[in-house]
Amino acid sequence: MPLSSSSSSLHPCKHSPSATLDLLILILVVFSGAFLISSYFSYLIHSLSLLSSHFPSIALSLSSLPLPLILLFSNHDHDPDDEDHDGISLASFLFVFAVFFAASVAFLDLCCGSRSRRCRNPKCKGLKKAMEFDLQLQTEESVRTGSGKEIERLPWKGGSESNPDYECLRAELRKMAPINGRAVLLFRSRCGCPVAKLEGRGPKRSRRHKKLPAKLAARCFSAAITQSRQQPYTTSPTPTHFDFSGSESSDIERALISALGSCATNKDVTYGRQIHCRVLKSGFDSNGFICNSLLNMYAKCRVLSEAESVFCSHTKLDSASFNIMIDGYVRSRRIRDALKLFDVMPDRSCVSYTTLIKGYAQNDRWSEAMELFREMRSSGVMLNEVTLATVVSACSHLGGVWDCRMLHSLAIRLNLEGRVFVSTNLLHMYCICSCLEDARKLFDGMPERNLVTWNVMLNGYSKAGLVEEAKELFDQITEKDIVSWGTMIDGCLRKNQLEEALVFYKEMLRRGMKPSEVMMVDLLSASARSSGGFNGLQLHCTIVKTGFDCYDFIQATIIHFYAVCNNIKLAIRQFEASVMDHIASRNALIAGFVKNGMVEEAREVFDQTREKDIFSWNAMISGYAQSLSPNLALHLFREMISSSQVKPDAITMVSVFSAISSLGSLEEGIRAHEYLNRSSIPPNNNLTAAVIDMYAKCGSIETALNVFRQTKNISSSTISPWNAIICGSATHGHAKLALDLYSELQSLPIKPNSITFVGVLSAGCHAGLVELGKTYFDSMKEVHGIEPDIKHYGCMVDLLGKAGRLEEAIDMIKKMPVKADVIIWGILLSASRIHRNVEVAEMAASELAAIEPTHEGCKVLLSNVYADAGRWEDVALVREEMRTSDVEWSRAFSGVV
Repeated sequence: MPLSSSSSSLHPCKHSPSATLDLLILILVVFSGAFLISSYFSYLIHSLSLLSSHFPSIALSLSSLPLPLILLFSNHDHDPDDEDHDGISLASFLFVFAVFFAASVAFLDLCCGSRSRRCRNPKCKGLKKAMEFDLQLQTEESVRTGSGKEIERLPWKGGSESNPDYECLRAELRKMAPINGRAVLLFRSRCGCPVAKLEGRGPKRSRRHKKLPAKLAARCFSAAITQSRQQPYTTSPTPTHFDFSGSESSDIERALISALGSCATNKDVTYGRQIHCRVLKSGFDSNGFICNSLLNMYAKCRVLSEAESVFCSHTKLDSASFNIMIDGYVRSRRIRDALKLFDVMPDRSCVSYTTLIKGYAQNDRWSEAMELFREMRSSGVMLNEVTLATVVSACSHLGGVWDCRMLHSLAIRLNLEGRVFVSTNLLHMYCICSCLEDARKLFDGMPERNLVTWNVMLNGYSKAGLVEEAKELFDQITEKDIVSWGTMIDGCLRKNQLEEALVFYKEMLRRGMKPSEVMMVDLLSASARSSGGFNGLQLHCTIVKTGFDCYDFIQATIIHFYAVCNNIKLAIRQFEASVMDHIASRNALIAGFVKNGMVEEAREVFDQTREKDIFSWNAMISGYAQSLSPNLALHLFREMISSSQVKPDAITMVSVFSAISSLGSLEEGIRAHEYLNRSSIPPNNNLTAAVIDMYAKCGSIETALNVFRQTKNISSSTISPWNAIICGSATHGHAKLALDLYSELQSLPIKPNSITFVGVLSAGCHAGLVELGKTYFDSMKEVHGIEPDIKHYGCMVDLLGKAGRLEEAIDMIKKMPVKADVIIWGILLSASRIHRNVEVAEMAASELAAIEPTHEGCKVLLSNVYADAGRWEDVALVREEMRTSDVEWSRAFSGVV
């Protein structure tokens, strides 16, 4: 209702013409009376002056009077016929009159002036009303003469026809309206200023006149509550603003329920408690509807202790009471309490099941949500679109394509597919499950789409890497929002198309749309990955202009960008220029130092950080592991366990196992693995792969295989554990085991990557399986779409060289898309020595010397090839060349005593 201060502040108080006229008439009447009685004052003063001449004590008391009155007294001591004396008397009277007039005007202006009646003034001294509204009965004549023109200018008139509170109030006004006239309910702010009105026209009816003021108070309170719901940031009115004495119980009940609903919407538990006290005083605590409204208010305000008290004292519990309490427990993430209450419910409805399913979904308990949905279906409870949408969300996270299609069929059977809300959730489900064909069929068949539907389909294409299809769909969107542009930019960045993403970004700016913080972080991170220094500088300028640099995560992204671009000085300057010393910025600087090989500087920043979080410890431990300082990494890990309140996570353990792999200490690896088993760190694919790789590199391939078999359910989801066990088996010469594991992998819906084929080709090389190795090499591009890199070509050259097929190895080198490096020519040179092919050895040595003239092993291998072929003169020449060259030979040593 416009009883709020917001409405009053928009329309300051103004004087009406009638109010101004009343003020002028009042002033004239006061001073006219003063002028008429002035003669009586003159006679009185003259008499007192005569007495003062005979009685000195009276004269002494008169001397204490104000100066103007003394002048009047003194004037009567002289001859009244004297003209000079008359002038002095008149001047004195005018002086007193002017002072009194000015004081009266100032007092009236202070109390009733426009400055004191503005609602915006917190110290408003305007006339206050007994109630928050005035009731004016206007006849046909007053309506015709336009006496209500000032009222017509008020901001709100009438109300929504669909609102029962407004309609009830208007009906009461019609009953009170004069014949051919109207009844106007003029709403005022607390200072008495009119802010809105409601009028009702109609014939006068004489019934229930005695109850009308109280009834109007209850109905007016309901109307005020309805208006506060439409304006959620205004203060909710309370029953203390209105007088309900004499009102009917139904009107008071409606008003209290509306008030509690407003408090629940605005999360205003303070006013809710006041209304609760009013309920207890008025004896409505046994009313079921009001008790449920109290439950709803406390539940939505998350004051569950008071909600439980109301629930326990509720004498008329019904299914709505249970549903409200379950919803309150779900909002506070107390799923166990919600489930206990759900189990004792006498009658479970669709709302009960939907609320609990939503609670499971909000807490990422997707399997339990699906089980409860199946129980709901088996119990015969009919579901609605909200239930189906919630279950669809849970099913999409589980990734079950068959369940997704069953839910789609259920939506069609229940005739819910046409609802935009349900169809959009089904579309999102198909996109998450990578069923884009089904998603597009559903999208094309939707009778109605909104912008959210378009964005969901666009996001599905972008995350699947189908940028061209996403662009085609993007062009069909008529009204694009920031989500649409952000989705297209994200899709381009996923395909490493930074330039395309910047084109969309610039077009978005040209159309007057402002970027979001997440969009700027994505673009800046992509610029760092692609070494786009200039683009990153422009984005940094935009971040400063938009004020996004005040966010700690954006500040950290800027530092990370400069560090990755090998501009550590700018990263340090950015850190020093930070407004606040955020832990995220310190972590980014530590990671930047580690990235640039400045481990000591990183440790200095780490030691200066007072409150270290898990990212600080992970960055430092990972830095030591990457800089070939495994002992320091393990020492810092022990310090973290013993003295820090921060507990290691999966990322910490991956770095620790990597350091142990570099150290080759099986004993340290066993200790770390035992700590992992004792801790509450949840296993994941990367952590499992790190454990397997650690055992393999420490020489315990059997233990690595056991770990792989024990975590088979985890290993069956991604390729990382498979790569670790295949490469570890191939490294230790277990070629058959590695190839058997690869055959087992092919039966699973897991796509191998380039690392997988490095292990497979290495296993084939150890076993001498040339044809099988060539088959696997050819299948990389033809079957799996993986472009071979220099590591795969090196494995094939080694495989062909060891098999004595040196010509094929040379052809393989010539077919390489990149230039062969020292390792490739070294492999060919070693194979030439094995098969005593001097010609190929000389060619390989020549190419190797051209790439790296100071290579130590090149001439040694060539000398050995000449020696094996019996060409001792060439051996002598090579050794003489080795003695006269500038090559620095590193002396070998043995660790065996």
